[in-house]
Amino acid sequence: MLLGLLMLRGPQTAGELRLNAERWYRFADISSVEGFLEELQDRSDAKGGPLTVKLPRAPGAREQRWAHLLCGPVDLDALATGNPPSSSGASVAGLIERVTHLEAELAQLQQTVRALCAELGVSQPGQN
Repeated sequence: MLLGLLMLRGPQTAGELRLNAERWYRFADISSVEGFLEELQDRSDAKGGPLTVKLPRAPGAREQRWAHLLCGPVDLDALATGNPPSSSGASVAGLIERVTHLEAELAQLQQTVRALCAELGVSQPGQN
């Protein structure tokens, strides 16, 4: 449940998690929330490794925030600049590179389909 909240709402303090989880589960106090988060952080590698991480305290913040590790390590630089990473953790430059690669691959596949259709003497999909 705590992991679900962290995935849906991003990094939060233990107090925020306690309030936001109230519909699902009523924690006795903030220390019990922190206890669960620390258990998730201290998971052994045999069990799959840590699922949460306690982030460094942000300037001017009273409490430290927690984040999930289900999508890989947390990009602390993006959090510090106020640009939280997307759910996939990809940067804009990474997405542009990926789209460019996919477009090139699509063009190659289209060329292969045209060649196969010509060789077989059939019309290309979408053309009549």
